[in-house]
Amino acid sequence: MTIVFDDHQQTTSPTQPETLRMTTPLIAANAIEKSYSKGQHKVPVLRGAGLSASRGEFISVIGQSGSGKSTLLHVMGLLDDPDVGEVLLDGRRIDNLSQSARDQLRNHVFGFVFQFYHLLPELSLLENVMTPLMIRHSFLGYWRQRKQIRQQAMDILQHVGLEHRVKHRPSELSGGEMQRGAIARALIAKPEILLADEPTGNLDSSTGSEIMDTLKKLNEDNQLTIVMVTHDEAVAQQAHRIVRLKEGRIANVGREEAA
Repeated sequence: MTIVFDDHQQTTSPTQPETLRMTTPLIAANAIEKSYSKGQHKVPVLRGAGLSASRGEFISVIGQSGSGKSTLLHVMGLLDDPDVGEVLLDGRRIDNLSQSARDQLRNHVFGFVFQFYHLLPELSLLENVMTPLMIRHSFLGYWRQRKQIRQQAMDILQHVGLEHRVKHRPSELSGGEMQRGAIARALIAKPEILLADEPTGNLDSSTGSEIMDTLKKLNEDNQLTIVMVTHDEAVAQQAHRIVRLKEGRIANVGREEAA
């Protein structure tokens, strides 16, 4: 994958280990402004918000409904464009790349987990997990590697405890199983950064705890960088660092270290 970048740099969190502090952030969103149109009016959502994460860091972004949490996450993951500001990957600007280059980054670098899972209802769980690699390869490329891709998906489903549900469709799964399936789908592409938008928001507390245990284990065992949006203080406290967003701006001065 060949992508042309512009060079930029930003500072990192002082609360993390020395290996994190001494490097350029893996992902950074700088001075992001974003508005949406409502009729003839523009509604500002982000008003100069900024956020950076070092490699291997687990960050939670917390705030009330409408504070801009999900919008900031979508801008960081190139699902939406900022009106003002920039997004940097390893210090290099990516939000101004061509559409095809951004598509490649979303398929290779970013993994996404959403509150409502977004599993394709007509596919089995195994097929859902395989989807990112089906998209990555041409039809012929996928056909040549289908056995390896299938085995990769099986291995990941086993890792998240769903090896016994591979043939089931989403409608036959519980909420927790669908979310673990969504995590497995995000992981098959071996992303560097996992962006999780309210991953426990549609689950009961017990199932939500299981999902958080899965995310923390991925972060600890694989040094997977995670940026997670949540409205739940108890969930937020399980990350390395908490960033509070209020009315489209970062509300806390300095940084909090989670317990």
